[in-house]
Amino acid sequence: MKEIYIIRHGETELNKLGIVQGRGINSDLNETGRQQANAFFKRYQQVEFDAIYTSSLKRTHQTAQGFIDLGLTWEQHKGLDELAWGVWEGKPNTEAARHAFREMMEQWQGGNYEARFEQGESPNEVLARLQETIALIKSRVNEQRILICMHGRAMRLLLCHLLEKPLAEMGDFPHQNTTLYKLTFDGQRFTIVDFNNTEHLKDLEISE
Repeated sequence: MKEIYIIRHGETELNKLGIVQGRGINSDLNETGRQQANAFFKRYQQVEFDAIYTSSLKRTHQTAQGFIDLGLTWEQHKGLDELAWGVWEGKPNTEAARHAFREMMEQWQGGNYEARFEQGESPNEVLARLQETIALIKSRVNEQRILICMHGRAMRLLLCHLLEKPLAEMGDFPHQNTTLYKLTFDGQRFTIVDFNNTEHLKDLEISE
């Protein structure tokens, strides 16, 4: 039996401003994000993780830094990177941008998993690289409890895949910064045992 803890990275300034980052923007955590990461570490530092997996982007490294500093095995995998939003990455959060994203979400919810922005990725393309990383994790039978730190949209796609749900249901998984989804894997099926857990943030005092 494996236990898999999947969390989203902490807040960045672009998160705060409502600007999409995607795979092509390698931003740092802001002060709020660092506080969120520290709160998660304090809550779960006693969990005996066998390994840590993050994306190749530093906002996930910074979120998991407390566990990395414990000397735990840590690997970066590009398969866990955020979906590439292409030409919209880093652009201002304008009405035109919001309209473009609403239209894209409608396509995905309608089952068009090949739809993508110019220079971006489709859900199917992201899923293909996620599957490679998950296959590797599943093959490592000696790692019974692992922590994965990744990104909001990619995390939603991964959860759909692991729970055998259509990708159109990706919106069913809230993804606040550092939210936790805990799953078990019995060798055949994944089961979710903790859904969108943000208890570690309850007493967090964040100064604006």
